[in-house]
Amino acid sequence: MIQVEADVSDEWDSSTDWAQLALAAVRVAVAESDAPELLEKPLAAEISVRFTGDEEVRGLNAAWRGKDKATNVLSFPMVEPERLASLAAGGGEVLLGDVVLAHGVCAREAAEKGIATCTHAAHLVVHGTLHLLGCDHEEGEEEAEAMEAIERRALARLGIADPYAVSG
Repeated sequence: MIQVEADVSDEWDSSTDWAQLALAAVRVAVAESDAPELLEKPLAAEISVRFTGDEEVRGLNAAWRGKDKATNVLSFPMVEPERLASLAAGGGEVLLGDVVLAHGVCAREAAEKGIATCTHAAHLVVHGTLHLLGCDHEEGEEEAEAMEAIERRALARLGIADPYAVSG
């Protein structure tokens, strides 16, 4: 069973239910990942999603990645991906990790893409969740393509168009 704890700063538009968006995005990411059993097993797996501002993300990015700039999403896994299957089978509770989104960066990127901020945020939550589950697009072209394919399938479940489609 997947549980999602969402924390939303005032910068994020109150007309969107960010907690519901986070839950839906996390669930489809897990469903399309290599660990869909996390949705059904007795293990209570929690993911924390924080919708915050650029300055907080910049500080986290500097502290944990040595990059003194805001970025759209950060993921902080708490469990080694190879342990997920054994944890899921055993039950109990586990914090899979944290996903943190920067409002300003997310809103700017959404505007550049001509999509709603909530649509881009859903993509970023899916992307961040996949990092918690062991996907890593920085490991090479094959891993990047595999991660993008999972993202496409997950976003399609949410009715969101392929963010990697080349328009021409």
